[in-house]
Amino acid sequence: MAKVPVYNIEGQQIGEIELNDSIFNVPINTHVLHQAVVAHLANRRQGTFAAKTRAEVRGGGRKPWRQKGTGRARQGSIRAPTWRKGGVVFAKKPRDFSIDLPKKVKRLALKCALSSKVKENNLIVLDRWDMNQYKTKEVLRVLKNLGLENQKALIVIPEKNEYLQKSTKNIPEVKTLQVGNLNVFDILKYDKFVILQDAVKKVEEVYA
Repeated sequence: MAKVPVYNIEGQQIGEIELNDSIFNVPINTHVLHQAVVAHLANRRQGTFAAKTRAEVRGGGRKPWRQKGTGRARQGSIRAPTWRKGGVVFAKKPRDFSIDLPKKVKRLALKCALSSKVKENNLIVLDRWDMNQYKTKEVLRVLKNLGLENQKALIVIPEKNEYLQKSTKNIPEVKTLQVGNLNVFDILKYDKFVILQDAVKKVEEVYA
C-alpha cells in the first residue's frame, strides 16, 4: 500500500496514512475516464429548450397575397420560416441527454481519477478541518499553509460542514464536496485534491 503524508491545517506533516491500492493505485484507463466525463456533462444538461415550428406559431392562416400578378414572390403564410416571427425549421424540442453508464464503469473511472492524483503527487491528506463560523479568510489561510495559493483545489469532506462549504463558495478556484457527491469530472478538473483523513476511510469503505 502506498503511503502519503498527513498534514494539519498549519501545513505541518504530522504522520502518514496508507492508501488502499485497489482504489488509489489502479492502472489509468483514459477511455473509461473519457466516458465518465462525457456522461457527467451530458447528465447536467437540462434539455428544456423549445422552439416552435411553422405549424405551432400563431397566425398566418390566410395567404398574404394572391399567387400571381403582384410582382412579388409567392407566399403561402406569413409564419413561414423565411418571415420575421415565423416558425423555426427543424425546431428544437425538449429531450433527455442523460447517459447511463454501467455501475462497474463508474467505479473504475472514479478509482482511475483518484489514482491519477496520487501518481501526480496532487493528493493532500488533512487530519481534520473544523470550522464553527463562516470565514473565507480562514480557508485562504489554510490553503496558503498547504502551498495552494492561486491553485485550483477540490476539498473532500466526510460529511456536511456548512461553515466550510459556504466559506469556500467565495473562492472561484476552490470547491468543497462531500464523499457522497464525489465525481470524476471534479476530481480531474481541479489540480489539487485535498481530502480529510476521515473522508479517505469513507472512500475506502464504499469502493474497496
